[in-house]
Amino acid sequence: MVTGPLERGEPAPDDENTPRIPSPRSAGDDLTGGRGGSGTFVPGPREGNRFGPPAPDRRAESDAEGRAEPDPEPETPPPPDPEPPSPSPSSSSAEPEAPVHEPVPPRTAPVAEPPSHTVLKSLLGAWALAACSTEETDAVEAHLTECAPCADEALRLRDAVGLLHTERSLDLDPMLRARVLENCLGRRPARIPVPAWAAPYDAEAARLDALLNDFGDAEWHAPVRLKWFEEERQTARRTTVAGVIGHLMAVDALVATALGLDEPVPLDPEEAAGGPAARTEALWRAGRYPLTRTVREPWREQSHALIRTVSFAGRGVAELAVPYGEFALPLQDAMLDRAFECWIHAGDIAEAVDYPYDPPSGAHLHRMIDLAARILPATLAGRRRAGLASPARGLVTAGSPGRSLRLEIEGVGGGDWLIPLDSPAAVASPDREVAHVALDGVEFCKLAAGHVSPQEAAAGQLGDREAISDVLFAAASLSRL
Repeated sequence: MVTGPLERGEPAPDDENTPRIPSPRSAGDDLTGGRGGSGTFVPGPREGNRFGPPAPDRRAESDAEGRAEPDPEPETPPPPDPEPPSPSPSSSSAEPEAPVHEPVPPRTAPVAEPPSHTVLKSLLGAWALAACSTEETDAVEAHLTECAPCADEALRLRDAVGLLHTERSLDLDPMLRARVLENCLGRRPARIPVPAWAAPYDAEAARLDALLNDFGDAEWHAPVRLKWFEEERQTARRTTVAGVIGHLMAVDALVATALGLDEPVPLDPEEAAGGPAARTEALWRAGRYPLTRTVREPWREQSHALIRTVSFAGRGVAELAVPYGEFALPLQDAMLDRAFECWIHAGDIAEAVDYPYDPPSGAHLHRMIDLAARILPATLAGRRRAGLASPARGLVTAGSPGRSLRLEIEGVGGGDWLIPLDSPAAVASPDREVAHVALDGVEFCKLAAGHVSPQEAAAGQLGDREAISDVLFAAASLSRL
């Protein structure tokens, strides 16, 4: 018995003689086919394209049902539907069709669900510490734009992290050594303390030694430009990091020989008596200590020997004269001078290797500025004798008040100093003040080191312009190689 459209519950066609393309059917219907009133056979849709394998033999199904049915006459199938319907699941009585290989779509990773509010809130602490992964950071920051409570909490955590991780230089605090020693000495006083006037040199030599500690061969040969001021112009000399340490060692030897210590590099007596510049040139020409990293150890040993010697020498040694060629300084001022030069040249070395370097502590910087202020009157008188400064306007007897300039140093280590203008033997008096100069402490030290010219010094000026210019040029004249 042939199954028709009415038995399957389908609506009858308008015209029984018109061929019809049946709706989606089961596999059994596909194999049996449908007949209209005219007996025309219309094949069901096939899987795959129109050139797929032929349909299985219908006689096998008819035999299985115990019904014989003649084969339909072959006819040309109509063109396939643009969008053929999906075939229904195959009946258990149908024979398996030959497999049709269809392209397998590429596998895509399943889209992960966004983290929940609870998970994102638990990540706020790690986000504030910058400890989240890139994906977690993106998720948290996207969540913060939508959730006001989490945004407030994230802001508080970031502020707390800022308090835990304060930004500071990698360099050690200049006063760290002094605080550690003070704490140790408070528990167990030293039998032989370091004199207060030698403490700045001790601290600056230790800081420079720490800077040199990790230098490789390339850093020791890095070019350094030494600058100082001669008469009316700035002068410079090129050397290396090792050359700078050799220069410091040569001038430190002036203090060492005054204390009876041996020089690390024996020099010709005539060259040794020529002052800092002549001693430096002689050491640079010497072959015993080539200008490499090997110069560090003798300089280091000499600086330690100086501190040990002045500590054991007692109070009376502070006034011992140290010759500098054309002039001499008391030992306590010479040690301050060595501390000042050690800091300035350490800054030159740090600049050459592109490394930050902080100024000395306020107490030590104040002592260095005080030394420069005390030397200024004699330097100004020397420039006046050489015709490099304006003539004196009001000479007075020694010990009498004379025209004065107020030098105001601002910032850490600052203070006020009155500088006599007409004679170093005159007494500076606020009643005779004719000019006022204000400078930052580090700026003044750079001026005294010849690293800043008088015309470029950032100074606040009030009063006699000629007196101010004379003092600024005298301050720059304190510098030397």
